[in-house]
Amino acid sequence: MLRVLIRRPKAADMEELNHFFRTVITDTFHKEGIGDLQEDMEEEIEAKNSYLHRDLLSGGKDRFFLIALAGDKIIGTIEYGSASELINKSTEGALRHLYEVGTVFVHPDYQKSGIGNELLNEMYLTLKNKGVEEFCLDSGYKQSQKIWTKKFGEPEYLLKDYWGKGAHHMIWRVRVHDFELI
Repeated sequence: MLRVLIRRPKAADMEELNHFFRTVITDTFHKEGIGDLQEDMEEEIEAKNSYLHRDLLSGGKDRFFLIALAGDKIIGTIEYGSASELINKSTEGALRHLYEVGTVFVHPDYQKSGIGNELLNEMYLTLKNKGVEEFCLDSGYKQSQKIWTKKFGEPEYLLKDYWGKGAHHMIWRVRVHDFELI
């Protein structure tokens, strides 16, 4: 098994993380068959860079990232922050009081090797130690939806055809005490 270090990001990681987001998001869009949506891809990359910037500026109070490293290479990320506008609007504010876990990305060369599970476990412990009882997460990516459904069951909210015919968006509400370390 690959030895991975999970830690908080530092300002010195910013450039590598910007490149990491571009690599993973571009790969994801192509695997999802939406690689031609360049504007959407750029918006997604910019959103993740903005979240990272907000984390570093606030010392983890506004957004809170963890990164996974193999040696000195960043191979994964996860973060939490306030529930997104999409979640708040789609649930009519029902989840607005919850943290949203997101930016769960693993470098394409390291996918399916347990890195995502390690990041989830560390985030679970972080939230539990903070006294958080529930969190939410969402996805419009079909591959991620399969993973989250396997881990957390059926989504609490299914936004049918949200991204177009057959392209749904899913939102899960996860109770921390129901979450099992993997």
